[in-house]
Amino acid sequence: MKKLIFTFLNCYILGSLSISAQQPVDYVDPFIGTTNYSVCNPGAVCPNGMMSVVPFNVMGSDLNMYDKDKRWWSAPYEYNNKYFTGFAHVTLSGVGCPELGTLLTMPTTGKLDVDYRHYGSEYSNEQATPGYYAVSLKKYGIRCEVSATTRSSAERFTFPKGEGHILLNLGNGLTNEVGGMVRRVSDTEIEGYRLVGTFCYNPQAVFPIYFVMRVNKHPVSAGYWKKQPPMDGPEKDWDPDQGKYKLYTTYGKELAGDDVGYYFNYDCAEGEQIEVQMGVSFVSIENARQNLNTEQPQFAFDNTRQQARQTWAETLNRVTVEGGTEAQRRMFYTALYHTQIHPNILQDVNGQYPEMESFKIGNINKGNRYTVFSLWDTYRNVGQLMTLLYPDKQLDMVRSMIGMYKEWGWMPKWELYSRETWTMEGDPAIPFIADTWLKGLCDFDIDTAYEAFYKSATLPGKDNKMRPDVDNYYKRGYVPMGEYAADMSGDNSVSHALEYYIADASLANLAEALGKKQDAKRFRQQSLGYRHYYSKESGTLRPINQDGTFLTPFDPKDGADFSNAPGFHEGSAWNYTFYVPHDIKGLARLMGGDKKFVQKLQRVFDEGLYDPANEPDIAYPYLFTYFKGEEWRTEKIVTSLINKNFSDKPNGIPGNDDCGTMSTWLIFSMMGLYPDCPGTPSYALTKPVFDKVTLHLDKRYYPKGDIIIDGTKPLKKYRISHSELVH
Repeated sequence: MKKLIFTFLNCYILGSLSISAQQPVDYVDPFIGTTNYSVCNPGAVCPNGMMSVVPFNVMGSDLNMYDKDKRWWSAPYEYNNKYFTGFAHVTLSGVGCPELGTLLTMPTTGKLDVDYRHYGSEYSNEQATPGYYAVSLKKYGIRCEVSATTRSSAERFTFPKGEGHILLNLGNGLTNEVGGMVRRVSDTEIEGYRLVGTFCYNPQAVFPIYFVMRVNKHPVSAGYWKKQPPMDGPEKDWDPDQGKYKLYTTYGKELAGDDVGYYFNYDCAEGEQIEVQMGVSFVSIENARQNLNTEQPQFAFDNTRQQARQTWAETLNRVTVEGGTEAQRRMFYTALYHTQIHPNILQDVNGQYPEMESFKIGNINKGNRYTVFSLWDTYRNVGQLMTLLYPDKQLDMVRSMIGMYKEWGWMPKWELYSRETWTMEGDPAIPFIADTWLKGLCDFDIDTAYEAFYKSATLPGKDNKMRPDVDNYYKRGYVPMGEYAADMSGDNSVSHALEYYIADASLANLAEALGKKQDAKRFRQQSLGYRHYYSKESGTLRPINQDGTFLTPFDPKDGADFSNAPGFHEGSAWNYTFYVPHDIKGLARLMGGDKKFVQKLQRVFDEGLYDPANEPDIAYPYLFTYFKGEEWRTEKIVTSLINKNFSDKPNGIPGNDDCGTMSTWLIFSMMGLYPDCPGTPSYALTKPVFDKVTLHLDKRYYPKGDIIIDGTKPLKKYRISHSELVH
């Protein structure tokens, strides 16, 4: 097998498409989802890698960091932009807030210029495959290639003859934070750190990223730069906001500040290749160096690229599809690729990692400590996909979350490199972990997990970081307006409560499985409070005032397209009304019976009230499977949604991918099953896109092994339990 893989990789590098096309890894197109606000990128990364090396093209020569609609870029790359200012190291994929995207390396030629407004370049001939990205810089005639290991980058720049430079820009990036330090270690090595954080503008989530950077050729000269503040008088021709950049050619110690950098100068022969490596750590500079030394003990770009590709090939081989079109296979495997970028490995090669909300350094001796938990998004389907296809990773992710609770007393909500960002709402760790346990992956500390869940599901609001507006939820069964935000236009009371309901329903299922009958009864009752919000007048869920009356005036269409509407976060009442997956039959009774429920749900799709670009209504198409004789609607609608909203083009994802959530919807939908109720171990079934889908399950967790989904046979049932599926 090793010989076959080695032969295949060599054939690939020589350009043999006939062999490589047989592999799932070759259907991946990293350019899918790089526009249309999907905020994915085509950079080089290994599965769940700490390091990613991504082209940075959202910092234009006119200083604009936002698009034509004045929305700030939340990714380092946008497909339609053409002004390249370097490669960012350690980035986020599919995330709707700007963060990280710093440590920018940039090759240039000609006279040294360290101002990105000048040294940026248009580009052409982009190429991207899993673990590899390449581009040609028009301004300089430089060919850039990058790859990655788990914790380090590999970069190769092919220069024309003449004066060449490699720059490290510590001043710019996507993050809202500023400040960094760079220190010369030798002629070919520098080290330092960059502050990052304030994700989604939260001032608490600030942390350093440490780096060590090496080049494989001694420069003819090197030095630092620092941007000077704007001045008056004779320097009035300076840009009033940006100042000028001062070069330090003889200074040899270190430099720190808000806008600093380092340059290497070369006298290049025609076609000369200079390689760059960077190791990173969230613990220390020495750990960054150890990560680099361990994962890349020498400069060997082609070997690093091969290893990254092979790792991706092994990761994507968990599913084999047959039939369908070439475009559909590209969509499917690119979606699977996107699901394996986050969460990210956090610990260094020595096992050290920063503990949650602490200055302490933890150490993990077994498995991986993960970070980047976008749980409001991923608890809905990504955790379920991981449980099925990558149970070893899922268990490590659950253990990581329990570790966070042990370290600071709370489960994560939207955690980023051991900092809680408090982004979005709800108590999402409960359905994420409960779903894992209830599907039979139990090799983790369930007692500590349950302790954490009970705490957030019972504590009063003043003591409850997860549910600060929960007091009336306990007393009345719902969250009235004004509990969380006095400004009614920013009130998300209904959205908050709905998240608590699904969390409590999941907790009730878990409590019952653990034999905690009284707890199960309590949390089940809490989960049914959504009934208070149902308004017969509007036919939807509706915000409730402090005095118990419904909000008036009220238009259930308000809030669509991410506009603000009282009571709802990133959506309208229509986007949220059917989000009671744990009690669909109960909701149907509120609406006047099964027939009226089906008619109203169908209306959502007929009148364009469904939002395919966000999470709250993501499972709506599958709810028809609860009603006998109406299941055909699921197949029709899912097929239509796939064809309308997804493609193998750069705009092929309908909005933020949200750490793989939208991609996971596509994967499940194309396979013909969907986990429509988090915390309940069951799936809705529909016709798959492919003739045959084989899930190669890990026999350590699923002894029966492979599951084969035959897309050529008619369905005999439309719902299946997880136990039935894996047996």
